[in-house]
Amino acid sequence: MRLSIDDPDRLYKSIKRFAQVKETPFLIIDRQAIQQRLEEFQKAIGYAKVFYALKANPHKRITAFLQQRGVGFEISSEQELRSLLRHRVPPQRIISSNPVKSNTFIKGAYSAGVRLFAFDSYSEIEKLSEFAPNSKVYARISVSNEGSQWPLAKKFGVDIEDAVDLLARASEMHLEPYGITFHVGSQCTDPVTWVKAIEKSRIVWELAKNRGIELQMLNIGGGFPIRYTESVPSISRLAHVVRDAIENSFPKGVEIFVEPGRALVGEAGILVTTVIGKAVRNGQRWLYLDAGVFHGLMESIGGIRYPIGTVKNGPASEWVLAGPSCDSFDVISADVELSEPEIGDQVYIMSAGAYTTSYASRFNGFPIPRTYFV
Repeated sequence: MRLSIDDPDRLYKSIKRFAQVKETPFLIIDRQAIQQRLEEFQKAIGYAKVFYALKANPHKRITAFLQQRGVGFEISSEQELRSLLRHRVPPQRIISSNPVKSNTFIKGAYSAGVRLFAFDSYSEIEKLSEFAPNSKVYARISVSNEGSQWPLAKKFGVDIEDAVDLLARASEMHLEPYGITFHVGSQCTDPVTWVKAIEKSRIVWELAKNRGIELQMLNIGGGFPIRYTESVPSISRLAHVVRDAIENSFPKGVEIFVEPGRALVGEAGILVTTVIGKAVRNGQRWLYLDAGVFHGLMESIGGIRYPIGTVKNGPASEWVLAGPSCDSFDVISADVELSEPEIGDQVYIMSAGAYTTSYASRFNGFPIPRTYFV
């Protein structure tokens, strides 16, 4: 396929400019694309407070860009906290929705003024009570991840009765039971999954109220999808379904949080790579790039299929696309259609703004792609 992005002329000129003086692999981030996605989110879910999931892409210039626009941040680690504090993000705009946190992180976040923490176990309540007393806490419930390309249902979350018991215990431990959170899974394309999660949250909310616990906040998490090789529901469509479900299930005045990560930065990135080898093996045509699974494309092993292309014309052939390491696990895709590339040609991997450089390692001595902004 050919390079296909929203403004190909502008971005291709930028790619050519960087390629003349910079070695691949590198990631180009289009700030205009992030701005457009943020505005789309704010228009579609204007009633919600937006907390960018920093893990999606923690680059300091993305942090600064979103900080200047009043966006909040969701974090899990000391390094992420330090990054936000360096950018002078007010602690009131920082939350931690990872329900299992280290003591050191809790103490550091609390010392910095952060007061919003998720939990889903009695041990976490004990830690928060000791190291973040009187904080506002919200219970993570388990919900269906149907329709999600990257399910997150097994590691975290509790069912209805357990959530209510945990909220009651948090109150006894001098924490403020503040709300409920869930995650429908990353790259979720089924609006009904959100509806079911909101309905389950309502049951927890009402049972907690019957126990004398007045909750104030519903955090609908992340999971909003972006465009890869297949079309996905728009943010506005999903937001419409979510808004109706909340209005039908919850009283007016409930505080709504949302945690987009991929949805804000995913489509803003293009990973620029170079062909370093070609081969035919058992009748298959293999193409080797200078970046692979270990150097930014880890999500390809979980089912993410990136749009991949060049600027060459001509008939397309099917290729197995692989990275540069010695590990046979380093295969990006087994069936990419490309016009005949030559060694030294560039290959563009689109929708690569999220979970690429944040996942990347220096395995086998190959570099983590540098990031440039246009």
